[in-house]
Amino acid sequence: MAQRYVRVKTKKGQTYYGKLQLDRSVLVLDAPPWLDGGETDLVLEVDEYLLLAPCAPSKIIAVGKNYASHAAEMGSEVPKEPLIFLKPPSSIIAHEQTIYYPKQSQRVDFEGELAVIIGDRTKNCTLEEATTKIWGYTIANDVTARDLQKKDGQWTRAKGFDTFCPLGPWIVRELTSGAKLETIINEEEKPKQSALLEDMVFSPAEIVAYVSQIMTLLPGDVILTGTPEGIAPMQIGDTVSIEIESIGVLTNTIEAIPD
Repeated sequence: MAQRYVRVKTKKGQTYYGKLQLDRSVLVLDAPPWLDGGETDLVLEVDEYLLLAPCAPSKIIAVGKNYASHAAEMGSEVPKEPLIFLKPPSSIIAHEQTIYYPKQSQRVDFEGELAVIIGDRTKNCTLEEATTKIWGYTIANDVTARDLQKKDGQWTRAKGFDTFCPLGPWIVRELTSGAKLETIINEEEKPKQSALLEDMVFSPAEIVAYVSQIMTLLPGDVILTGTPEGIAPMQIGDTVSIEIESIGVLTNTIEAIPD
């Protein structure tokens, strides 16, 4: 099994990066792993920590319509270059935390995606250099208020609500060849989304190189690489699970915002 890198909070409120062990204990690092964090003598047992989102980025860059099948279901053509937008870091939640259904929306969709973690300061890099700037991979759900996206004409509100970027559960360094993404609602046998990562129009390295021509990427920043076809609305009470082979499963439940 590939090494899994996590970010956790102790019962005393201390936040650490670490390596997840087979017994679910965490070997604590003295810095984020992409900043050459080294192993310490501290080990947290499974009952001594809460799993957080695996990084705390300065920004989240996302890519729209990066699978031809998804562009088609949205009634549009594949973009000639990556179609990028931003999600606020305040939208991030961890594995098994709650997605809250905003009162302003009548349709909130899931969008299962591969997320890329940047490992080094990146500006104006080439495609070849971009492959060395990707430190690892995790899973994301680019939750979207679809009705507000159509109403506003731009995507900030629809994509930016608190809890609209589940991320995790951990980071791995490599992906297996032919890895597949699947999204499942309420443990149904048939997935709503099922696609090979290699079906992306623009590869992760191409996206990193493109974005770096626009803005400086910092260590720990996150890029969401787009969702395949099969998007659908979630209902209050639903549980959505996104699985990517060689990473794991990201699961969250949808609830109404408390009054």
